[in-house]
Amino acid sequence: MKRGLSVLFFFVFTITSFAQKGTDPIKVSDLLKISSVGTVALTEDGKKVAYVVTSIIPDEKNADEFNYQSQIWMANTDGMSMPRQVTFAREGASQPAWSPDGNMLAFVRTVDGNSQIFLLSLSGGEPIQLTTAKRGATGPVWSPDGKRIAFVSSFSLREYINDTVYNKSGRVPAYSMEKPGMTNNFLVKSKAKADPDGTLEEVRAYLAKNETDKKAKVFNKLQFQQESTTSSEYLVNHIFITNAAAGSTATAVTSGFFSYSNPSFIDNNKMAVEVNLDSTQMPDRSLTAGIWTVNTDGTGLQQIAGEKDRRYTGSSVSSSGKWIAYLNGATQFNSFPTLELLSLQPGSKPIQIAYDRSKNSMTWSKNDKYLYFTSPSNGGVVLNRVDPLTRQVTVLTSFDEGVGSFDVKEDKIAFVKTSVESPFELYVADASMKNQKAITSLNSSWIKNKKLSMPEKHSFTNNAGMEVEYWVMKPANYQQGKKYPLLLEIHGGPSAMWGPGESSMWHEFQYFCSKGYGVVYSNPRGSGGYTEAFLRANVNDWGTGPASDVLTALDKAVAEGWSDTSKLLITGGSYAGYLTSWIIGHDNRFKAACSQRGVYDLRTFFGEGNAWRLVPNYFGGYPWEKKTYDILERESPINYVQNVNTPVIIFHGENDLRTGVIGSEQFYRSLKVMGKQVEYVRHPGATHEITRSGNNRQRIDQMLRTWEFFERILKSSDQK
Repeated sequence: MKRGLSVLFFFVFTITSFAQKGTDPIKVSDLLKISSVGTVALTEDGKKVAYVVTSIIPDEKNADEFNYQSQIWMANTDGMSMPRQVTFAREGASQPAWSPDGNMLAFVRTVDGNSQIFLLSLSGGEPIQLTTAKRGATGPVWSPDGKRIAFVSSFSLREYINDTVYNKSGRVPAYSMEKPGMTNNFLVKSKAKADPDGTLEEVRAYLAKNETDKKAKVFNKLQFQQESTTSSEYLVNHIFITNAAAGSTATAVTSGFFSYSNPSFIDNNKMAVEVNLDSTQMPDRSLTAGIWTVNTDGTGLQQIAGEKDRRYTGSSVSSSGKWIAYLNGATQFNSFPTLELLSLQPGSKPIQIAYDRSKNSMTWSKNDKYLYFTSPSNGGVVLNRVDPLTRQVTVLTSFDEGVGSFDVKEDKIAFVKTSVESPFELYVADASMKNQKAITSLNSSWIKNKKLSMPEKHSFTNNAGMEVEYWVMKPANYQQGKKYPLLLEIHGGPSAMWGPGESSMWHEFQYFCSKGYGVVYSNPRGSGGYTEAFLRANVNDWGTGPASDVLTALDKAVAEGWSDTSKLLITGGSYAGYLTSWIIGHDNRFKAACSQRGVYDLRTFFGEGNAWRLVPNYFGGYPWEKKTYDILERESPINYVQNVNTPVIIFHGENDLRTGVIGSEQFYRSLKVMGKQVEYVRHPGATHEITRSGNNRQRIDQMLRTWEFFERILKSSDQK
């Protein structure tokens, strides 16, 4: 850490037992019991907290299916009464926001396929719908006087251009839409009759109708892949404001052909907003973003932070309206933005805060005394606070736990915490994160009877001189003197970070430990949660260096003496699917492997994945450039497929456009042609998020198929 960082609260994770003393094993179906806690919002006096609980519930029509449902709950922060659910509609609810007086709760609910804002009075009665925005309304923010609510709504670019209310002058964007041979006027609705046998203008009208009716997609976009489908539409987001009363009409605060987001009131008549813009390029060619102020009547738009090829994001206005915090970063993915604090007085210059980690969820305390934020760090997600006067950052929580959504009001902090004992619970503490008190027992209530494996933390120095942290989990039924299979788990990203404070792998790790496997996982070079130098240590080296780190962690775990070296297993998803495939093309120690939604040919990935910018960010160029081409060839697992002798099962979602499916088909077919032991599983409709937020039946299917495949290979080996 750089100078200016102190640790107020340091927790040493001492392992006294490798397993929790419950007796029941973790089952695969326990996945359905996990409730997650999302957005947390405190009233101004800090006495009440609203929070979102997402549960998994049985499908009413199909007993084999299970659906997600999010509802808002409320609790008193003194812990003297039981939390209570305050929304109940089947459509669910999210994004709670308290009115300044704490008597009204704004939230978001889906109506006819679009998100709309509702108001719930604590004095009683049913929620009332506040907005009817055609493209939906999200992110409600109350004005300081509690009379108005700002929100974000979207338009397709074609809709906006032809809207006679919001674009009365019929303007078109100044930047080129890059449609060969045509000006941007092609976006203006034609007055010609649609006729396939008519004039050129009538044919164009006919073709435009086919696009409107979803019979054709015509791409001029650079970023045309979404998570599960392709889109030819540009969307522009605008800020709206409405009175906080039923029947009010919302008015637009922003206009034009750039996208605005994250409104924050400076006072009752002025807001700070974020703007994704570059007036010279179509929107998805530029990742530039700036921060502007604007009057609530739409006048006075003025930039306060921004420059070409930089991203100013994550803005948070202080409670007094005197300060704004934001992140100033490069447009590339593998670097940390700088935290800056700016006085909103004219002529002020930003104060830079030195902190060599990523920064998230910035929130000011009362009277602007502190700015709080979270950051992944050393296996946990810690809550920090910075003093604007001294510029000193203080770490408030343990590296062995994870802080999720949080809010700060008066002398209270409400926050979601992940620990080994429970992946999600809501807690309340004082402003220094002392006197922590659990408000919920959503998961701990059923987990208390489970036999959990506790991770043991270790570290080593890799061949680049960097410290790598790793964790070892013994089988839940571990007995001294017995030998057990050992599963090497690898994280994706490549800039993700795992540790006891990371919730997404809680169930999978515990499940495999309950099945009699040991688990080892690490944060190899390139992981987030450490320094920027560590984050960038895998530039031009996705394979050899990170593989060395995860395999060293495996070797260290094996050296403890309780694993069966003839039963080593390996798995990982996304970038970790890449690294799993890379490793089995270079190392034959594993009895079986599972590669999930991976990248196998970096040149193919550049074309079919919506995360294609990872290629220029990490490898310095594009596949048609000879220098980069040679690096991509060297770093692509497909080029080592002939060396794979490990039985492998490959998973990919049919609708996964983050990494794309073609690479997995290539990898499977290559192995199959050569007669290797390989199995390929495609999940219909599944996206890249299948194991995190995907269909629950498919999530269970993938975990069971992985275990079944491992058992099949291990048992066939035992029979030889």
